[in-house]
Amino acid sequence: MIEVHDLHKHFGGFRAVDGASLSIRPGTITGLIGPNGAGKTTLFNVIAGRLPPTSGRVTMGGEDITGLPPHELFHKGLLRTFQIAHEFSSMTVRENLMMVPPNQSGESIWNAWFARGRIRQEEARLARKADEVLEFLTIRHLADEKAGNLSGGQKKLLELGRTMMVDARIVFLDEVGAGVNRTLLNTIGDAIVRLNRERGYTFCVIEHDMDFIGRLCDPVIVMAEGKVLAEGPAESIMRNEAVIEAYLGRGLRNKGAA
Repeated sequence: MIEVHDLHKHFGGFRAVDGASLSIRPGTITGLIGPNGAGKTTLFNVIAGRLPPTSGRVTMGGEDITGLPPHELFHKGLLRTFQIAHEFSSMTVRENLMMVPPNQSGESIWNAWFARGRIRQEEARLARKADEVLEFLTIRHLADEKAGNLSGGQKKLLELGRTMMVDARIVFLDEVGAGVNRTLLNTIGDAIVRLNRERGYTFCVIEHDMDFIGRLCDPVIVMAEGKVLAEGPAESIMRNEAVIEAYLGRGLRNKGAA
């Protein structure tokens, strides 16, 4: 699905990504872990078009997508979520979902004047789809709540729901567990697994909770100092001496965190 070839991203003299190469296979939930400053989020930002690479190449399904802007990647089915949720706080949860699909009739001034019936039909269809998404995510009861009033975990579910409003092929999830209580994190994990198994979504997940990574992800890719350090099943990664050393004694064995 995604191939990253010798990717570099430099900020002046700082090499945030320094020759990283990796593959994300179709149909997998791939974990991406590493110490703070390892380059994980910068890698995400380059792949997702938010930052141009200094050098290197990214392909998706064999197509070179290096440096394409986010809106073009969105139309190709590559989406990402953020560590801090980006909701429209004054709109309802349902309305936040309805905003996602592109090329809606109501975006045209002409249609707003002369095709109001078509707009109403389209909005009704989108509202039904949004409610189906919320039902899938077990937050249907929040449909009419202002998105700004949601808890951190509920906002993460809403971000996941946005990816379900379009035909996502691969979704990059940046620290879905940050600030989320264990119950909601389990709900998020269940939704990711169901989307992967039932709808064929491919995921790449940055996360610091190794229990969460171990439950969901295979393979797990480890980054350190801008490079890929190791890759394999979560169990073997947690026993890898080079990985443990990269965490500077924090110790995956003792801390259970990445």
